[in-house]
Amino acid sequence: MQFHLNGFHPGDPDIYKVDASRLDEDKDIPEEVDVLIVGCGPAGLTLAAQLSHFPEIKTRIIERKPGSLEKGQADGISCRSMEMFQAFGFATKIKREAHWINETTFWNPNPDNPDEIHRTGRIQDVEDGLSEMPHVILNQARVHDRYLEVMANSPTRLTPNYSTELIEATVDDSANEFPVSITLGRVGEEGPDKQKHVRAKYLVGCDGARSAVRRTMGKELRGDKANQAWGVMDVLIDTNFPDIRLKSLIKSGGEGNIIIIPREGGHLVRIYVEMDALSKEQEVVLSDVKVEDLIAAANRILNPYSIDVKSVAWWSIYEVGHRLTDKFDNVPVEKISEQIPRIFISGDACHTHSAKAGQGMNVSMGDSFNLGWKLVSVLLGRSKPDLLHSYSEERKVVAQDLIDFDHEWSRIIGGPAQLASADKPTPEFQKYFVEHGRYTAGLSVKYKPSLITGASDWQHLATGFDIGMRLHSAPVVRLIDAKPMELGEIVTADGRWRLIIFADAADPLDQTSRFAALSDYLSMNQDSPILRHTPGDADFDSIFDVCAVFQQHHRELDAMQMPELYRPRKGALGLRDHEKTFSRDPKRSDVFSLRGIDRDQGCMVVVRPDQYVSTILPLDAFDDLAGFFDGFMLAAKN
Repeated sequence: MQFHLNGFHPGDPDIYKVDASRLDEDKDIPEEVDVLIVGCGPAGLTLAAQLSHFPEIKTRIIERKPGSLEKGQADGISCRSMEMFQAFGFATKIKREAHWINETTFWNPNPDNPDEIHRTGRIQDVEDGLSEMPHVILNQARVHDRYLEVMANSPTRLTPNYSTELIEATVDDSANEFPVSITLGRVGEEGPDKQKHVRAKYLVGCDGARSAVRRTMGKELRGDKANQAWGVMDVLIDTNFPDIRLKSLIKSGGEGNIIIIPREGGHLVRIYVEMDALSKEQEVVLSDVKVEDLIAAANRILNPYSIDVKSVAWWSIYEVGHRLTDKFDNVPVEKISEQIPRIFISGDACHTHSAKAGQGMNVSMGDSFNLGWKLVSVLLGRSKPDLLHSYSEERKVVAQDLIDFDHEWSRIIGGPAQLASADKPTPEFQKYFVEHGRYTAGLSVKYKPSLITGASDWQHLATGFDIGMRLHSAPVVRLIDAKPMELGEIVTADGRWRLIIFADAADPLDQTSRFAALSDYLSMNQDSPILRHTPGDADFDSIFDVCAVFQQHHRELDAMQMPELYRPRKGALGLRDHEKTFSRDPKRSDVFSLRGIDRDQGCMVVVRPDQYVSTILPLDAFDDLAGFFDGFMLAAKN
């Protein structure tokens, strides 16, 4: 972590110096903003936290509720989301507080006594090597708190405007640079005199399944209006159930199904109770269900075990359908070549599904991380506005995959129990869970070839870094201080592209090596993407963070002798950044072997600001590298 770059920085390094242009800024919503975000859920806060670190971008976020969330709602955090939290700087805090899901158990009717359940399987929850991050459980409100903390400590000191709602919004592309006209109101206060009119460059709706922003776009969620109904309760209990601190999927012989999710704090437990069996057998109308009904149902399903509920922290009944809107921005398909998106929707505003797959919050945050860096690139003049079309193109596919997965998972988890037999010793729901472990870990997203995702022509140079998928981290050692770390730690949520240079087998100081030739090209050739797209008055690594990974042992190399590309001067004091060169880790795993990197040729791995691999190129593919970035980036105005 670097924080003395512009002078000694006392105190908490996570608290940034407030930008001078924001010192006297009114926290009320101004008449003109660059980005107005509607909704303080995980999608909205992910986007706000990212934009809050750019003082040049005037961002505001509003929320209908009077304050921040305290309890309830989502709690599952996938490995992929934890990798994203690392980029925002709070993964360590989440890991400390959350409950780690290490193993998952499966329970079915006992063939010898079908009225009772017994354990039929116990498996490792996340397969080895899938991610350096764990799958954890934590109240969604605490995730919100971390994002709010990032925003409050940012150079802009961004805070939400609560009790504020969107009434209407229109787009006039012929208007000035603020083409979105927005009317806001105070919740509970009516009349034109209580309204506020704002103009924005971009409006983003992260305001849930009943999205007001989606309504202004004239779009609907289409699909299954209602899925199976489930009850959910967060409870403090006494129990003799042996797997109470493990994730447990339980099917009874005739009383229905439950899912047990151990929560943070060592005592709290979330229990999902299937409502179909309850409503049919007891002829209960869902609106009349009480938490006592959920507790009674859970006890019937858990036989011969039981729970004694001492306290109920939160409970609810939900009927969520599988629904999706046709596009995640306001531009009709037939107008893509003519118009630039001005209104976007993210998270539940554009896709809904059941909670049983544990992906809702995770996919929603992924939506906004995808959109955030693109808005930054366009608003700061780094990229062509056409880049914004890629948000809907990429994330709609992800949402459709989630709905398809959730359809099948809901069918399996909500279906009747199957007694073990010789031809089917493993229940279907356990088999499906194991087969789709990468999906539930959030690591199956793969973006198709596009302007920002290359083809697979050179995939063979690094078979373990799948083009279009997130950067699969690996152990490395930093040269300057011999620090063992994860390669993925270098990708922070700062809007920069990463060029990770995996050097060829030659001595990196040998001027005839491919590595040396590439280093010279990137730092001195006027066609270099760095020189072409980085403003002359900006730090050399302000747009592209170039790092090198070597095959030699770190003690065989001298970081101070590396090309200046990997130790640039930066900041107000012109200090050198020595933290851009790494070596394989001899004690843990060799990154070159682990990720299938061609040792003779080496390669370049181009990583997007949201941690996804854009393309892989040979070390001498200068024209290909320049052409890739010219496809969507603008030349810097020097």
